[in-house]
Amino acid sequence: MANKNELTDKIVSLCKRRGFIYQGSEIYGGLAGFWDYAHYGLALKNNIKKLWWKRFVEDREDMYGIDAAIVMRQEAWQASGHVSGFSDPLVECKKCKSRFRADQIPKSDLGKTVCPECGGTLGEAKKFNMMFKTHVGAVEDESSVSYLRPETAQGMFVNFKNVVDSFHPKLSFGMAQIGKAFRNEIAPRDFLFRSREFEQMEIEYFVRPDEWQKSFDELKNESLAYLADLGIGNDKVHEFEVPDGERAHYSKRTIDVEYDYPFGRKELFGIAYRTDFDLKNHTEQSRVDLSYLDEGSKSRFIPHVIEPSLGVDRLVEAVLCNSYSEDEMGAAATDADTAKDKRVFLKLPPKLAPVKIAVFPLLRNKPQLVEKAREVFGMLKKEFAAVEFDDNGNIGKRYRRQDEIGTPFCVTVDFETVEKGAGVTVRDRDTGKQERVMEKDISRRCQKIMG
Repeated sequence: MANKNELTDKIVSLCKRRGFIYQGSEIYGGLAGFWDYAHYGLALKNNIKKLWWKRFVEDREDMYGIDAAIVMRQEAWQASGHVSGFSDPLVECKKCKSRFRADQIPKSDLGKTVCPECGGTLGEAKKFNMMFKTHVGAVEDESSVSYLRPETAQGMFVNFKNVVDSFHPKLSFGMAQIGKAFRNEIAPRDFLFRSREFEQMEIEYFVRPDEWQKSFDELKNESLAYLADLGIGNDKVHEFEVPDGERAHYSKRTIDVEYDYPFGRKELFGIAYRTDFDLKNHTEQSRVDLSYLDEGSKSRFIPHVIEPSLGVDRLVEAVLCNSYSEDEMGAAATDADTAKDKRVFLKLPPKLAPVKIAVFPLLRNKPQLVEKAREVFGMLKKEFAAVEFDDNGNIGKRYRRQDEIGTPFCVTVDFETVEKGAGVTVRDRDTGKQERVMEKDISRRCQKIMG
């Protein structure tokens, strides 16, 4: 297995080589903090999102989905505190003018000649607002100013009254959203971990003020169970109680759930108790009553909010780090070129794998093998959907390619299949073991393992 300093580089290389993730604007030299998801990476990300949506929306009765606009009126961001307070400390080199986050420079070195680029002197730390500013409409003036959203939460808060009026939910209930967010990070780094465009999965769960703790604990535990569904083990997951003075401006309590990435223990997701901060501020700014009427007591109050917030891209990176594996097993005993090297494979949970099953003809220039393989492929494609036909290169190289994609099973049609009716060979990704399985039993054999 690669050491910590090498693992991220190996994963980035695999992602480009096998069509998971590319650097944004690569042919023009790249654009830091932006990444393009390719075919397999998009499938992996969508599988991660589908599992979250099923657990937190489809399997519950108290959750309402929403897909709010990325751009909102500037007053919404003023009310939320982002215009005045959504900033990072920035230092600038007096010599080369390069900028860095102050909290990434050792405090004892601030103001000394420690510029990583030129060795120049760093200036005093200043606040840098991370929102991407834009203008809406043909006229660019202060009245047309808006921002690309730095979080998906506010689109749910400003729609609170709409959801209550449409669905008449009883407390406690939540709103759930998966969507893009944008932050003009001073120093994007660590592959997908800190980028300028990313995707969030967030819930705003509305509760009575005296019931917040119960919902906080329940949603935290559900989120941890979701991580287990992704195959992210407890030995690499840690809870960190964010102390006073370090929490976001809206939070009275926050727990960060951290993961042991190759570059260190970092936040994977957070769960925050936002009190009534957002609804109260939007009520004051918009002059629209965002209180909730309790039909039982006929009293009105502003609900408090619990927010589990998960970064999709950070989860993708954690899943890739968690599943990246190397072993000494050759790709195939008959393939000396690949068998002599270490095998690299993604040990993805089958439910996350971009391709569930790959189907091969043993030889691509034998029509009877290709025809039969196409028949088996069509049968499996109807049931599993994420099935791939692969006849490119020799059988060993095909195994290697599918291992790096993370495909759990490879099904090969050989001469015994077409001449003796002896079924096909099914190869297991993790062990490399092959067994002969009759055609009618292939689906059941794969389904048993996939769950």
